[in-house]
Amino acid sequence: MAMPNMLSAPKPDKLRALGIVALNGMFDDMDAVGVLRYAATEVLPGDLAVVSSFGADSAVLLHVVAQVDPSIPVFFLETGKHFAETLEYVETLKRHLGLINVSAVLPDPSDLARFDPDGTLWETDPDSCCHIRKTEPLEPITARFGGWVTGRKRFQTAERGVLPHFELTSDDRIKVNPLAYFSDADVNQYKIDHGLPEHKLFAKGYKSIGCAPCTSAVAEGEDPRAGRWRGLNKKECGIHFDFNGAIANPMNPPAAPQTLFKDGAFIADPFSPWSEGDDPALARYKHVPLPVFVANRAAFLANPHPLGLLVVPGDKVEDAADDLGRFASVAVLFPAFTDGRGYSTARMVAERYRFAGEIRAVGDVLQDQIPLMRRCGINALVVTHEPTRQALVENRLPEVDIFYQPVGQGEIPVGTRPYLRRVS
Repeated sequence: MAMPNMLSAPKPDKLRALGIVALNGMFDDMDAVGVLRYAATEVLPGDLAVVSSFGADSAVLLHVVAQVDPSIPVFFLETGKHFAETLEYVETLKRHLGLINVSAVLPDPSDLARFDPDGTLWETDPDSCCHIRKTEPLEPITARFGGWVTGRKRFQTAERGVLPHFELTSDDRIKVNPLAYFSDADVNQYKIDHGLPEHKLFAKGYKSIGCAPCTSAVAEGEDPRAGRWRGLNKKECGIHFDFNGAIANPMNPPAAPQTLFKDGAFIADPFSPWSEGDDPALARYKHVPLPVFVANRAAFLANPHPLGLLVVPGDKVEDAADDLGRFASVAVLFPAFTDGRGYSTARMVAERYRFAGEIRAVGDVLQDQIPLMRRCGINALVVTHEPTRQALVENRLPEVDIFYQPVGQGEIPVGTRPYLRRVS
């Protein structure tokens, strides 16, 4: 059967999908070892990795891995928010199963410092917390492999109820789910049959174990994952969004282009616009309109979260001069190419008030303006104009070499002849 070549070589989606259908018809529902062995030796030899949470049921999948090949790479998402018992369980299973290629995947420290400096993002925005602690760190790891193995099972949630052994993601990777058809009873019996060590929290009612702040025990008869993000409309962390649109989208779904240009690159923007109804005492990563800040100054100053200030033409930035240090970012609006009032605002913020944080231009930001914006202290740009985006990426902005109003930095006003010297 020419299945391996058909799956590993680039093929049109329909052919690859047919190959996956054929694979899913080859194995008995409970043949976890057969599924993984075929994936590791025939479909993706040397090109397969395992992602494990080292949670309540992880010993079963990892025992299957150890039987097939204990050197298969196993990646553990060390989010920095795990229970101490989970970290202990990682070492226990490594020793017990003889796994020799387990690696921890950590979040980018700069992302944590920028988006979750006080470690409480999980309280207000758990999706973003999962994104920076799980999805973002995992993507470059899985990009190195043609396929990866998960411990997901059909019984866990309604969304996983159609889970097959093999999935084809739209980024042309193959996801392998050896335990897809295992029931909760099957998992528990497997652990007993093979004498597998239990996660210490399992006996305390933790049937599905993730990060400590977002995991609770479940009652008898509850969905095993009911304790994950309890009370929130959230059932997945985001790393498994790719089966059939029901379990969701591909791991790397098409996203809106990043529009914040800073330090020479387009990057993710932690800030979002202020919305009517936002609470001054609880808001975080919002650019607060200057009049709103002035009207609610005490609440904003008491708010411990990162905030920005939005200044539009007509605002008097001096009204917030004494409090500029409270903000991580000042956004200066350029409502139209022909409206130059933002330049004066930026210079006041940078030079008169010595603001040392991010000064960003927002609005009608075009490539011809950018050298002038930078001269006025602007060090970040929100750019939606596609030709301007390309000009920034390719570093081909126009240059300014004639100055009628120099701002220092060695600029010489037009008409000056520096080679002449005054005779005394």
